[in-house]
Amino acid sequence: MNSKGKGPMHGEIITIGNELVSGQTLDLNAWYAAGRLAACGLSVTRITTVGDHPERAVILLREAVEHSRFVIVTGGLGSTEDDITSEIVAEALDRPLCRDEEMFALIRSYVIRRGGEMTPSLEKMAWVPQGSRMINPRGTACGFSLKEGGVRFYFLPGVPDQMRFLMDRFVLPEILKEAKTLPVMRLRVLKVYGPSEPEVAELIKEFPHREGGPLLGFYPHFPENHITISLRGRDEPSVIAELNRTEEEIRRYVGPYVFATGNDRMEDAVGQTLTEKGLTLATAESCTGGRIGDRITNAAGSSAYFLGGVVAYSNEAKMNLLGVSEATLREHGAVSAPTAREMAEGVRERFGADLGLSVTGIAGPDGGTREKPVGTVHIGLATREGTRAGKYRFWGGRDQVKAHTAMMALDWVRRELHGHPFLPGV
Repeated sequence: MNSKGKGPMHGEIITIGNELVSGQTLDLNAWYAAGRLAACGLSVTRITTVGDHPERAVILLREAVEHSRFVIVTGGLGSTEDDITSEIVAEALDRPLCRDEEMFALIRSYVIRRGGEMTPSLEKMAWVPQGSRMINPRGTACGFSLKEGGVRFYFLPGVPDQMRFLMDRFVLPEILKEAKTLPVMRLRVLKVYGPSEPEVAELIKEFPHREGGPLLGFYPHFPENHITISLRGRDEPSVIAELNRTEEEIRRYVGPYVFATGNDRMEDAVGQTLTEKGLTLATAESCTGGRIGDRITNAAGSSAYFLGGVVAYSNEAKMNLLGVSEATLREHGAVSAPTAREMAEGVRERFGADLGLSVTGIAGPDGGTREKPVGTVHIGLATREGTRAGKYRFWGGRDQVKAHTAMMALDWVRRELHGHPFLPGV
């Protein structure tokens, strides 16, 4: 018997992965999806976790066609042999696999940028069941959706931050649009840097919630965190007005941790303020190897405020290109506050910039000591009023340390321009 009917919008969640049924990994995806759906007044009638067993998954998908109006499936979209969600869907719904050319081009571009080779296992990720629609095909996190017998299926990656991003930005708004509720649905994203995901939750825990009011969510998007505000109403002007009011109130809770909204990035926020104030910036990078300059120039119009940068990796480069004194390097070392200060002052002077920004640190995995462990980073900022430096300890692998360093350095510029205190270090 078909129990979908014409009643309230209801659905189910299926999570796939041996690591889930073995207890090695907590099923955070099901927890997050259920919470977000329930908060929006959508009913979840079943949550099922299945290992990498195609036969069982096929049965679950066929049952879902008969009993649910939407189905969210996570896991099994990668390039390894046990990532077979697409094959399972093809069998369960009798849809042959077809190569999605947009997705294939995205994967190939990603591989070429990293100097790799296109392999059958990577190409496999571009093969999806016939009639599928890619979710966020131009982004780094993507999945696919399809409609079968009036039921909407959403297949999302198992990586929690990717799943949450797609859930909040694409899946939830589409499901709500289908629901027989108020016609206008809008979502706003506030981007936060500094506090961790639990700390963000703590900051906004006192935010007043009311029935029918805006719904809040948050998810990590390394190295930042995002707060989502979703609202449904009868007309566009009233929804936008309420979103504006809610954003303003949340900003009172979160303060200057919020650096951007929507699709804007940290470099966009910094560039916009530099432009508004008519100021220029130059950078001196060591451990980040040019990543800060790369991010700055990702923003259109950056030539109006970014004068240039120096990647001074060796001590000789720091001395010859930036004027760092040999005595400073001998007495304090390359990874130190005095060196960061002199790097910032040197690059500001040489480029004739209003602000000089510098970073020097130990990205790892080697090179750390007891006094200066891997992840130790010093940031310097020179302005007309003076120069300051700060010490941080970032965790994670080499790329994570570099990403955090670049983000924190740009945040220093943003906070300096707005008169906000810098995030504390160690």
